Amino acid sequence: MQYITVVITSPDKEASKKITDCLLKNKLVSCVSIIPAIKSVYWWNNKINRAKEQMLICKSKKTNFKKITDAVKKNHPYKVPEIVCFEIKDGSKDYLEWIKNTVL
Repeated sequence: MQYITVVITSPDKEASKKITDCLLKNKLVSCVSIIPAIKSVYWWNNKINRAKEQMLICKSKKTNFKKITDAVKKNHPYKVPEIVCFEIKDGSKDYLEWIKNTVL
C-alpha cells in the first residue's frame, strides 16, 4: 500500500475548518495538521501577491488522492487551490497501519 501526505493552503481558519471537517468526515484522510500562520508570496493575474494563509498537512492513502482533490475543490474558496501530494517513502509501521485503518 502507498501512503501520501497532501499539502493544501487555505485563506483562513474558517476555510481550513470546512476542508478539514469534510476530509475527515468522509474518511479520506486520517489526520490533518494545521499550521495556522504562513505567509505566501505568489504570482496571480500577472502580478506578485502576498497573503496570510494556513497550511493543511493531510495523511492518507494514495488511492484517495483524486477524491481528496475533488472534495477540496468543492469546499475551497480559491479558483485554483494548492493541492499537492507527496508519497511517503517509509515510515513507522505502527503509524502507517493507523493510516490504513482510519481511512476508506
